[in-house]
Amino acid sequence: MKNWLPYPVLSVILVVAWLMLAAQISVAHVLLALFLAWGIPLVCKPFLVSTQGVRNPIAAIRLIFLVMYDIVMANIAVARLILGRPDRLNPVFVQVPLKLTQSMSISLLAGIITMTPGTVSADLSEDNTLLLVHALSCDDPEALIAEIKERYEKPLIEIFGC
Repeated sequence: MKNWLPYPVLSVILVVAWLMLAAQISVAHVLLALFLAWGIPLVCKPFLVSTQGVRNPIAAIRLIFLVMYDIVMANIAVARLILGRPDRLNPVFVQVPLKLTQSMSISLLAGIITMTPGTVSADLSEDNTLLLVHALSCDDPEALIAEIKERYEKPLIEIFGC
């Protein structure tokens, strides 16, 4: 069974995601969703071997809602910055020291930062200990680093235990 359906949770997520994106439930969409939910994990199996499991699902759910909230609030803040006076912009690069050690956790942190409008993950040091982040406007770089570590890195450590 594990050879034919290597990641059942991922398969369920793919079925639900496909049906939500299709915005309708028909025989064709259900069959396509099932085919994709079977095929994508099977093709991606060699790349997903080293992924660690979720140790704290409640923390993962809290992080998902926190990120969604932060995306909405950052959209509003960026809109105000863009529509306001351009001289108020204070772009800055900051180096965020990482406690995360697993590549998947670091990738999730970089993705969360990039999904949040106004910030972009720009680079990762070769030893995976520093993440370079660009902020559209930041008056206090140290506060930005502390916020990233507290709001995103700390929950990821709690979720994955790394």
